[in-house]
Amino acid sequence: MTKVSLGSHPYMLGFEQLERLLERSAKSGNEGYPPFNIEQTSENSYRITLAVAGFAEEDLVLTVEDRQLVIRGRQRDDVDQRVYLHRGIAARQFQRSFVLADGVEVGDANMENGLLHVDLTRAQPETVVQRIKINKG
Repeated sequence: MTKVSLGSHPYMLGFEQLERLLERSAKSGNEGYPPFNIEQTSENSYRITLAVAGFAEEDLVLTVEDRQLVIRGRQRDDVDQRVYLHRGIAARQFQRSFVLADGVEVGDANMENGLLHVDLTRAQPETVVQRIKINKG
């Protein structure tokens, strides 16, 4: 059995990077913590919202690494200061990754009521028509 890929299709040239991105996103963990929403706020903008109750701004780190938005959370350890009779609120660290297409840029990040909002914008590419000169051999 042969594997069909974007790179093997004769009319789709140069899509090997897209195939690698799809494989990388499929390999990332499908863990459900923290829960998140992705919404389209306009034709060329998006918003990722993560539920990060209990995390302060300094507990969160957002980076863009190799066209991938990575959001990490790690709460400070205050075990010495508190004695819990019951601990039902998760205080574990997390990492969420989102693969970004070319032209998608990360804008502002805001915390509001235990929700982290990350705004993304997509630049509209210009349509370019280029005439190629044929040289005589």
